[in-house]
Amino acid sequence: QVQLVESGGGLVSAGGSLTLSCAASSRIYSSAVMGWFRQSPGKEREFVALIRWSSTTKNFADSVKGRFTISRDTATNTVYLQMRSLKPEDTGIYYCARGSQFSTSTNDYRDWGQGTQVTVSS
Repeated sequence: QVQLVESGGGLVSAGGSLTLSCAASSRIYSSAVMGWFRQSPGKEREFVALIRWSSTTKNFADSVKGRFTISRDTATNTVYLQMRSLKPEDTGIYYCARGSQFSTSTNDYRDWGQGTQVTVSS
């Protein structure tokens, strides 16, 4: 079974930038969709961004559109989330996940990483 490990989280000031990485323990199949989700205290996990592995078709939540971008490296089986113009409301635990559907729903992803904390101070 594939393991996903997120890294790159930390503390950043509002307006700053941060890049998260998600490394998979094995090859990401071409049919896969890789997604980023985040969760704040007391809130449900929400969609942030996704990328179709083969075509690199992307989708973003309205709240991050224009500020975040998602990319992948097939050689290292790694997906990235590049975040800029960060806001305090971006604070949360960020998770990467693998699924087979082009979907923004957590229910359509079966493999999840452990998460990495992102804190944006005002």
